[in-house]
Amino acid sequence: MLNRLPDTILATALMLIVISAIQPLARKMKLSSTVLLAGVGVLLAGGGAVVLNNSNNPFIDEAAQSLLHFPIDSDAFLYIFLPLLVFQGSLSIDVRRLARDWAPVLMMAVVAVVVTTAAIGFALAPISGASLVVCLMLGAIVATTDPSAVVGIFHEVGANSRLTRLVEGESLLNDAAAISIFTLMLAQITGQQSLALSDAVSIFFVSFLGGILAGIVAARLMLLAIPWLGGNRTAEVTLTLALPYLTYIVCEQFLDVSGVVAAAVAGLTVSAKGPSIFRPQSWHFLQEVWDQLSFWASSLVFVLASMLVPKLLLGATGWDLVLVGVMVVAALVARAIVLFGLLPVLEYTHLSQRVSTPAKVTMLWGGLRGAITLAMALSVTEHDAVPEQIQRFVAILATGYVLFTLLVNGTTLRFLVRWLKLNQLSASDDALRNQVVAIGLGEVRDRLRDTAAELGISSHATGYVLESYERRVKEETAANTFDTAIGDRERVTLGLITYASQERSVLLEMFENRTLSRRVMENLLRTAESMIDGARNEGRHGYIQAARRRLQPTLRFNLARWLHHRFRIDRPLTHSMAERFETLLLTHLVSMSMSRFMRQRMEPVLGQRVTEVVAGIVARRQDMLQDALDVLRLQYPGYSEALESRLLRQIGLRMESEEYSSLRQESLIGQELEDDLLRGMEQLRRQIARPLQFNIQSGIELRLKEFKAFSGLSEALLYELAMKVTTRFAVPEEVIYRKGQWARSAFLISRGEVSLKEDASGTEEVVLGAGEIFGETELLANRHRRGASAHATSFCHLLELDKADFQSLLHEAPELRQQMERIAAQRSRSSTPDPASPPKGSEAAEPVPLPSLKITPKPATK
Repeated sequence: MLNRLPDTILATALMLIVISAIQPLARKMKLSSTVLLAGVGVLLAGGGAVVLNNSNNPFIDEAAQSLLHFPIDSDAFLYIFLPLLVFQGSLSIDVRRLARDWAPVLMMAVVAVVVTTAAIGFALAPISGASLVVCLMLGAIVATTDPSAVVGIFHEVGANSRLTRLVEGESLLNDAAAISIFTLMLAQITGQQSLALSDAVSIFFVSFLGGILAGIVAARLMLLAIPWLGGNRTAEVTLTLALPYLTYIVCEQFLDVSGVVAAAVAGLTVSAKGPSIFRPQSWHFLQEVWDQLSFWASSLVFVLASMLVPKLLLGATGWDLVLVGVMVVAALVARAIVLFGLLPVLEYTHLSQRVSTPAKVTMLWGGLRGAITLAMALSVTEHDAVPEQIQRFVAILATGYVLFTLLVNGTTLRFLVRWLKLNQLSASDDALRNQVVAIGLGEVRDRLRDTAAELGISSHATGYVLESYERRVKEETAANTFDTAIGDRERVTLGLITYASQERSVLLEMFENRTLSRRVMENLLRTAESMIDGARNEGRHGYIQAARRRLQPTLRFNLARWLHHRFRIDRPLTHSMAERFETLLLTHLVSMSMSRFMRQRMEPVLGQRVTEVVAGIVARRQDMLQDALDVLRLQYPGYSEALESRLLRQIGLRMESEEYSSLRQESLIGQELEDDLLRGMEQLRRQIARPLQFNIQSGIELRLKEFKAFSGLSEALLYELAMKVTTRFAVPEEVIYRKGQWARSAFLISRGEVSLKEDASGTEEVVLGAGEIFGETELLANRHRRGASAHATSFCHLLELDKADFQSLLHEAPELRQQMERIAAQRSRSSTPDPASPPKGSEAAEPVPLPSLKITPKPATK
């Protein structure tokens, strides 16, 4: 093995040289680089054989020998290249956008593979002379699609992004489906395993679902280790490189589930969670490294797999060409059945958004096959238990089919995309393009004029250049149909998407400058993307609903609150409260900082009226945010001040760092001085980043003194009461309890308002504010069921007192019972409706005016 190592390295170096020349050559020839790589691989293998037989030059003979005897087999393809390519493909996908198309992706990745396998198997079995099992195995081998060539063509011609996403999503999982079916059929042929159809289906789904679970767990464990690496980019990338290989091998060798699915799901998990786990610089570096690794791997795998083509096609006959033609027709028919027969069912049942007919035609013709198909065919020829006749049958037909899809489909796909006009912008995007270009050119023209004056460039040269920009501005302005092509509703939606996207960018910048903690960043980034998706799918309503969800307590917060209330475990709630405080404060600061962006960037593009509407919608969100933040600020003023102070100090450190970098670029300070200054700042940054201590019981005793019912209690009882109450935060419209539920506690309103209703119609409603108690009536009367329902009408800070503690307090302070009974009686009298007054809802028939498009923000609740 060591004696051949120099030859292997020489052959690899020669192939890398060829690969580097392929990219510019493919661009000039207007061919897919993947198709050209496959052709080069075939030429290298054929040319090497010719040279080896006719050359007498030792150096040339050695190079040809290295190429022809390159140490590559099916295991090398499946264990070296496949995990890397699958992981990188999933890492580069926008998971949240892909999730919207989960139904068509699974349809094409699993159902299409099964249908194609069956179609090819049953089409070949009667005419090929091979058994049905062998033909089904061949169908599974060629059922997997290779996205490299297709996606490359789509990017080159600027095809629709959703079309690209569907093809990439399909390719992630169809390898796993095809390999699973292939493995089952191969076991049947070699006599290792004989399964009934139901058993085979069961094994397939267990392998698939097991791979999904294993991929999620492995990626989560890796992501948990990232913070321990201290932000070292090279260490982080190295850990991600180990992830797909470790996951793939453990799943294949030990867990007996699909390693391909596990590697793909691991990549999707890292793609979804990575931006909030890795620092932005590390995330960009990681993606660049993986793009380079993927380029090397995909290029090498195509060249190496194509070099096997001459060997696999040995002994081909004219009848084999007929069988290849039958395979092509059967595969196209099967794929058409899925695209035009089954996908519409998903659209009809609202499981999928509509896929246009041109997109379906492109996906039909774009089902190219590549290296994985050749690798599986090669594994059959290397299997000693497979009869030689079957080896030849599989090798020739699989290779012939791959060559057909690459040389016919691959070379014509570019023209099909353009003919179907899938590379053109929509009418709204085209109108927006003219608007943006016209504004951008005008900005560049004005800045260029000032720059030319500063540099002292002659007026003649300046006028010539500015005149060209002026001409382009006029052309774009004349072609601008933005006001007529996009309606008000679409422009408002576009404005909300733009606003949420910019907010996401600001959050990433704050995370880069270490202003945000990882957990808070993950929550804010997820909700920012939810607002983008909400605006894109449902306009302003979807945006507002997503914004409200950001303000609601998380599942982790509610679990911590339950532990605090039920078992008096405070630590989880303490951390959750600190994170919620930080989340609300940072969201507020980001929203306040976005006003300049709206005025300087959004308004020129979208217009003043639409920007005002967007500002009104954002103001409604800001009002809700202010209410939620005020509840916390008033309850915990010391912590609020400390958190704001720390945030301001972090911003100051960022400005200081930028100032030193600017001085270094201007050569006013040297590199050594800048490094020393930055080291000192790093120590300060670590000190500031230490988590603040949050005291959840802070101020509770002082708040209790504000309650009228407790005005006569002793200091000892107040202290004891403060230690017994538990904290609860409620959001607007949250149901605190319903009528008829068990009465287990009383509630004290520290901040906010709560509405009590005795019936569903709300005809008898009492609104209580800060300093009042509710839920105590049933406890005073020893009733076990609630006599009314209670829900929050604003953001509330409530103190909950358990029934046993409430009874104990009444026992120790008998005068408190009388005080509460008087308050309850007064509340009951005030809630009794006046017979002379009209009942609630009597004016329901009066027409209600619709709100105007412009929304006026209400003042923040103090």
